[in-house]
Amino acid sequence: MITGHTFLACPCHIVVARLRHAGRLLGMLLLFLFGMSGVQAATQERPDDELRTLLSEAINSADSFEDRFDAEVWLLDMSTRLERRIPDTKKRLHLLKQVHYEARRAELPPELVLSVIHIESNFDRFAISRVGARGMMQIMPFWLKEIGKPDDNLFHLRTNLRMGCTILRHYIQKEKGNLVRGLARYNGSLGSTRYSDKVLDALARRWYRR
Repeated sequence: MITGHTFLACPCHIVVARLRHAGRLLGMLLLFLFGMSGVQAATQERPDDELRTLLSEAINSADSFEDRFDAEVWLLDMSTRLERRIPDTKKRLHLLKQVHYEARRAELPPELVLSVIHIESNFDRFAISRVGARGMMQIMPFWLKEIGKPDDNLFHLRTNLRMGCTILRHYIQKEKGNLVRGLARYNGSLGSTRYSDKVLDALARRWYRR
């Protein structure tokens, strides 16, 4: 049975409904507004052999849209929502196209990936955290060495998104579809719901698919 914490097979509008629990929204909103500076860098946990293999395969994979019509509808919708953060239309659409592909490739909802980016870097491609995590999805540099790609650039959009989506999918699967725990593991804060609440609130308020 799908629970409120299991997301991968659940339509976004159902997730949104389940997230709107009375008494929690104000707390989530305050965390989102005032807690951005305290968010930890993502994925500080050292990878296991399975994840190291997945990342190596992901970096070497080709890309293309499987369903162009669906992608174009999604791009138009999300472009409007992202315009305030990325005013340049060409850059905005390029980012959304890459997010859409990399999320689908990793079997993640693109809206979830946008929510993670929203909290991790606020769509700053060149963001660096206080502990050195880099790029849109705030990947720690040690990951490149772990998969034998030490010269790759984490500020390169494709590299950052592919690694971030692969890592996030792995951790959600590791937690048996429990999105709250999977997100916390991605952030390196397993045992706390603070980070997961921020991501899910961003999903519910801004990035859900109508």
